[in-house]
Amino acid sequence: MPDIGDAAPEISLPRDGGETVTLSDLKPKSVVVYFYPKDDTPGCTKEAQAFSELAATFDSENTVILGISKDSVAKHEKFVKKYGLGVILLSDEAGDVCERYGTWVEKSMYGKTYMGIERSTFLIDGTGTIRQVWRKVKVPGHAEAVLEAVKGL
Repeated sequence: MPDIGDAAPEISLPRDGGETVTLSDLKPKSVVVYFYPKDDTPGCTKEAQAFSELAATFDSENTVILGISKDSVAKHEKFVKKYGLGVILLSDEAGDVCERYGTWVEKSMYGKTYMGIERSTFLIDGTGTIRQVWRKVKVPGHAEAVLEAVKGL
């Protein structure tokens, strides 16, 4: 499970719109990678909207925002269109990137256990080093906290 000070595991995934985004190609920009469970659910929608509302400010800080879930590119495209989102959404249908970042975990709800994505965010600096990690993220105020961390780089 990668942590602060580690080199960020490489990411190369398809995005909404059909292109492939590769983490190392984004250098020397900083990158916020947030993992979320599912498109068009209440918490995930609020998180995507919060990052979208701050996207211009992140951009002015030379930072790219990448949201990752196991949803398909087609689902991402519907999600982006429905809410007018301003962040890049990547499709990790196979779950390889979720595994490498340690976000594919056992969860439980109503006494049943299942595997799912733990809402987590990684701040990666322009050299590819993880500078901050947020696990078990609570959505309210999270995008703002990440922006403050970006400003502190």
